[in-house]
Amino acid sequence: MAYSTFHRYLISLPSVNPTKTLYAAPFHECRSSVLKSHTFPYPHARFLAQRWAFPFRIWAKAKASPGGKGINLTDAKRRKEIVLFDAAPPLAEDFPAGSVGGGGMPDGKLSTGGLDLPVLLKGLPKRVLAVLSNLPLAICEMFIVATLMALATLIDQGEAPDFYFRKYPEENSLFGFVSWRLLLGLGFDHMFTSPIFLGMLVLLAASLMACTYTTQIPMVKVARRWSFMHSANEIHKQEFSDSLVHASIQDLGVILMGAGYEVFLKGPTLYAFKGLAGRFAPIGVHLAMLLIMAGGTLSAAGSFRGSVTVPQGLNFVIGDVMSPIGFLSAPSEAFNTEVHINKFSMDYYESGEVSQFHTDISLLNNIGKELIRKTISVNDPLRYGGITIYQTDWGFSALQISKDGEGPFNLAMAPLQTNGDKKLYGTFLPVGDTNASNVKGISMLARDLQSIVLYDQQGKFAGVRRPSSRLPIVIDGITIVIEDAIGSTGLDLKTDPGVPIVYAGFGALMLTTCISFFSHSQIWALQDGTTVVIGGKTNRAKLEFPAEMNRLLDRVPELVGADNSMNTQ
Repeated sequence: MAYSTFHRYLISLPSVNPTKTLYAAPFHECRSSVLKSHTFPYPHARFLAQRWAFPFRIWAKAKASPGGKGINLTDAKRRKEIVLFDAAPPLAEDFPAGSVGGGGMPDGKLSTGGLDLPVLLKGLPKRVLAVLSNLPLAICEMFIVATLMALATLIDQGEAPDFYFRKYPEENSLFGFVSWRLLLGLGFDHMFTSPIFLGMLVLLAASLMACTYTTQIPMVKVARRWSFMHSANEIHKQEFSDSLVHASIQDLGVILMGAGYEVFLKGPTLYAFKGLAGRFAPIGVHLAMLLIMAGGTLSAAGSFRGSVTVPQGLNFVIGDVMSPIGFLSAPSEAFNTEVHINKFSMDYYESGEVSQFHTDISLLNNIGKELIRKTISVNDPLRYGGITIYQTDWGFSALQISKDGEGPFNLAMAPLQTNGDKKLYGTFLPVGDTNASNVKGISMLARDLQSIVLYDQQGKFAGVRRPSSRLPIVIDGITIVIEDAIGSTGLDLKTDPGVPIVYAGFGALMLTTCISFFSHSQIWALQDGTTVVIGGKTNRAKLEFPAEMNRLLDRVPELVGADNSMNTQ
């Protein structure tokens, strides 16, 4: 069988209908990939006709030849032969490389298995947007984010690896599989900067943007169009419809304008709407959620944290105690600022318990000039240059005493371990030979800065003194005066660049959520003689809308003598 690429049009059909119109395409004009099969079923031929451009088409009535081997087509301009086969050519028959039906590709191009790669790539963005804008997917993403945040409240964050080794051992893992290896491997020890959490936020943000682009924005564009209806049947198909006999569409428009509607008239037709802001609100909600997620991500990956306990009268540099939290953390000029603790003080309840503690702080530049000074306390921090300094804790640094008129001396106070959660500090004043193996002395204990309890060398109670009283006490022949109790302040420092963005996002979310409850109502009307046909719909307030429409229509005046005027015309 000879295959001429210039004079034959190959179509393989299981059977031939003499009255069926066939479509034929010249193979020598095809700019396509090589077909891997020698048979061309009719659906495939139709697919080829849709995929590739041809310079001309031939339509002819097919008439079977007596031999059943072929069909002769007679055209006024030229004569072509369409060959039909009872069976496909043998697969062993090879075509020249680069020819139609052959195993090669023209110009050295690779075969794509009958798939048009540019067409696939062109439609890929639409398919991706369709998947991302799927509502069940977005709900699933939000559920996973909420679950991860809940886990972050159960798992201690930011601790040293040894902490997780002890709390989540492999030999006694939680639920049989939760161990330190799993937690550290997934990054759940720093949940809000872990790749899983940040990846879910990115995926959720992509879903919100896709939904906004594919659904919300087109809905707003459609809602903003003026759409007039010119058929009474079309108006009657709306959620609410009614007819006013002996009425004017102009009077209806005036009443609708008084009710807050935007009214448009075109000949005998009317279109009115109100509450268009309700259509924009979902877009605002999505943008607000994106702001919250962006601010939260920036806070988690671009912040600094630091804690320090500083005795009264000492200094520290902010940059020396701050540590980056994530890969977006970048120090600022304010990190070179020096903090000086002027004074630390405490307030007490009548029962003697600590009620509040205060720290008088001065911020100094690199040449020692005071930039700002403030007394901070719990819930009243100091903010400077994007850095916030919080009062979080307190301690007992030293006890200043005089001994037999000499001094004053500073005795360092050390924290003592207790069974309860209350603090206890102690110090020791040696008496006699300090180089002896068994040194004896006077012990002093304190739970806060307002009273000191003293014990003699035998450990017997000797008395209590307040630092502010400066009353002497004699113990084992030694006169001691408590001059002052020097406290230390516990400070937490942080930078959080995402806080303004998060606040703005929550503010926008509350505003747009309230706006989204506004109903977007649309009304159409048509003047049909002396009758006005009205229809309308709303996206919310489905029960209130008919009642509102009835109240408005009751206010439309009736035209007197409308029938007579029509008859006269």
